Amino acid sequence: MHRVMKQFALEQGRRAVADDKQWAEYLDENLFRPPPAVSAHLGVFVEPFLGYVLDGTKTIESRFSLNQCDPFGSVSKGDIVLVKEAAGPVVGLCRVSTVWSYVLDPESLNQIRSLFGSAMRVESESFWAERTDAAFATLMQIDHVTRIQPFTIEKKDRRGWVVLRRRSKQLMLWEE
Repeated sequence: MHRVMKQFALEQGRRAVADDKQWAEYLDENLFRPPPAVSAHLGVFVEPFLGYVLDGTKTIESRFSLNQCDPFGSVSKGDIVLVKEAAGPVVGLCRVSTVWSYVLDPESLNQIRSLFGSAMRVESESFWAERTDAAFATLMQIDHVTRIQPFTIEKKDRRGWVVLRRRSKQLMLWEE
């Protein structure tokens, strides 16, 4: 996604929650006031996980990868995620309340499964089997999940995660 489309997605998300005082204040104070105190992301979700996020029964989102790609190392507590349906519109947004990052080995994958599997709403053995070759994992506890009036954005690549706006590096240095 190029810069103009990223900005469009953020503005559409902002409009979608303009009537929600809590969301409107959070976005204005943390994302739209320079320098941004949080990052904004676009997460692409497939069913049934999209439905689980939107109904609040999936409280841990996970992303596994062979290399260090987003969201590994780029998502932090307080960040905003626009929730996009695979091959469909943006249908919600949520906030990241906790992040766990893993360099995977068989032991850590088993630990993730036992600690987070139910909150991830993973019920199939095939899910875990498909991730045995992954080298990295990012787990995010999400809250304040809000359904919004769907809007379409132009996204042509196959990435399941896109950073729309990064928090200020100066604020990151201050927090560390």
